[in-house]
Amino acid sequence: MNRLVAAERALRSAAPHQVVDALRDVLCSQYAARDVEFLMADYGLAVLQPVSNSPHVADPLPVHGSPAGRAFGAQEPFTEELGGGLTRVHLPVTVRGDRLGVLSVTVPSAAASGEPLAELGELARSLGHEVVVAERDTDLFVRARRRDRLTLAAEMQWQLLPARSCSGPQYALGAQLEPAYAVFGDNFDWSVSADRLILYVTNGMGEGIEASLLTNLGLNALRNARRAGIPIADQAALADQAIYAHYRGAAYLSVLLLDLELSTGRLQVVDAGSPRMLRVRDRSVAPVPFEQQLPLGMFEETDYIPQEFALRPGDRLVFVSDGVYGVAAPGGEEYGERALNRAITSAGLLPAPEVPAAVLRQLTGHRGRPEPDDDALVVCVDWFGKQPAP
Repeated sequence: MNRLVAAERALRSAAPHQVVDALRDVLCSQYAARDVEFLMADYGLAVLQPVSNSPHVADPLPVHGSPAGRAFGAQEPFTEELGGGLTRVHLPVTVRGDRLGVLSVTVPSAAASGEPLAELGELARSLGHEVVVAERDTDLFVRARRRDRLTLAAEMQWQLLPARSCSGPQYALGAQLEPAYAVFGDNFDWSVSADRLILYVTNGMGEGIEASLLTNLGLNALRNARRAGIPIADQAALADQAIYAHYRGAAYLSVLLLDLELSTGRLQVVDAGSPRMLRVRDRSVAPVPFEQQLPLGMFEETDYIPQEFALRPGDRLVFVSDGVYGVAAPGGEEYGERALNRAITSAGLLPAPEVPAAVLRQLTGHRGRPEPDDDALVVCVDWFGKQPAP
């Protein structure tokens, strides 16, 4: 049995809370590693937090400005020469486009290139898959993601999310919520099949637990309808009925529902509220206007009608909640379309998973203080077009 197979077997056989320890043991015994550390991106995508069963762990590293952060951002291995014949290799840990963190391994310099480095990259990918499975049975990795305590409402919101990014041959997608540790009702959800990407962008109503409960009901009603295989207009209608039956019109949910046919770029949209969509085409940013329909749950038995338009290969879609375009600066002026367009343009060379955080950083500068008064949600989708068969 070669060492790569042995390492992957050790990962699969480990208890959920001992996955990292199992990988560390194999790397030390089979790859002569001197030090092994797994760091996970926190909820705010600001730092990389060490994963450890011990209550006393190393300090977090910044996502921007650290060697591990460079590997995380570029999604490529990054090496540091330590002297004495040792090299520290930072490897992105990513599962189907979802950026979990970085595996940092200190090895003899001869193992930091060529086939040994390729094996370390494979182990970083295997670690990512095992972490996703292990999270069902342990809180170790969930705890590692948080540098502060989440509010209960934020805990409920993050548990609803599928991930913060994903990708496939025809698309790449990224999303981010702020304030990450105290978010109320904004949310997003997606589902991918062989030929479709279905996306929901939710602008919650209210604050705290009540906002989170409303979003929870609406999103699960949408998922229930989606998993029955019905079109997005009927998904909206059934979720509308579920929310109205519970709140009788006293609370409602603004949602943008999208169904993207991955092979053609044909997009169906139901605009049930306030989230906005902007399209970047040929480096030009423009809002895409849709006929606004009633938010979910405002009235009984509302009918929803999808609208259609076509994407071109290379198009980028950016979705924002009102906590982005409606935020005010200290002088009272709103962020507005022009400032938002500048922020999106300045992030034009970034991959889709990095765009939401970049836009939100510029929003923080406009606001003049770190904590927003309202939820802020940004989602970015790149559509590359149908790819040739391998």
